[in-house]
Amino acid sequence: MKKLKIFIVLIIFILSGCNKATMKQTPAEGNNEKDDNKQDESLLSPDNFLNIAHRGASGHAPEHTLESYETGQEMTGDYIEIDLQMTKDGKLIAMHDDDVSRTTNSKGQVKDFTLEEIKALDAGTWFNEVNPDMAKPVFSNIKVPTLDEIIDRFGADANYYIETKTPEEYPGMVKELISTLDNHGLIGPNVSTGAVIIQSFSQKSLKEVHDLDTSIPLIQLISYRDTAEISSNELRDIKTYAVGIGVSFKALTKEYVNKVRDAGLLLHPYTVNEKEDMKRLIDWDVTGMFTNYPDRLNDVLDEMDM
Repeated sequence: MKKLKIFIVLIIFILSGCNKATMKQTPAEGNNEKDDNKQDESLLSPDNFLNIAHRGASGHAPEHTLESYETGQEMTGDYIEIDLQMTKDGKLIAMHDDDVSRTTNSKGQVKDFTLEEIKALDAGTWFNEVNPDMAKPVFSNIKVPTLDEIIDRFGADANYYIETKTPEEYPGMVKELISTLDNHGLIGPNVSTGAVIIQSFSQKSLKEVHDLDTSIPLIQLISYRDTAEISSNELRDIKTYAVGIGVSFKALTKEYVNKVRDAGLLLHPYTVNEKEDMKRLIDWDVTGMFTNYPDRLNDVLDEMDM
């Protein structure tokens, strides 16, 4: 009987230890979840300043090419920024203009080219001619990348800031974009908030994205001829589907920045290349900016101890 009591006490002691161990583990796991959520939120936190490599590090390499994106990543830009156009056969490619003439050796509308025809174009020689001080032999005859190729190259560890350019000219662009992101595992509950941002001047396009996937952060681009002005009603409307606003830095005033920030929206001006402008806008409390020189912006952030 005495041996049985000892055995029971021993079993109770062991079980008690197990429970304590389990109790110790559970809070730790909970803390890890909290840390993960914190990490997810931090990318688009108003306190986190974003260095967005405009069309890649396009001050150093031909815009919207893998070489430009790679340079932007090497210069620790926070995002690969991609302007999307759509080919005649429905493929998404990286190009700012809806006409190929500025950045290739051909002429015509992107929508009139098949992907095979786009792939035959030289997308880099123009840069060497326009920027002889930045010219490199490797830039000659580089190709226009597809969205698939860009994501294949940089993977899920990179962050993507994607603009739907002139979506009204490309029926099905938004659905194809969402499908591509989904195929690459870049949207969904396990993806960090802000790993992909979509921006557009087209409110209709952004609302279509919002209808398809409410988890993707959206930026409403706004064009101003002169000084930027926005009403409280406009800000309230934008906030129903977007997390922020993008506007040319040349149109900005400190009052506009304050109004947007007070409304709880992010503000990412474009395209800021001079250090004096960068410093002024940072002092005004913008939450990030597009630049052709992410290395230059990083220098400014270091100087300002950010």
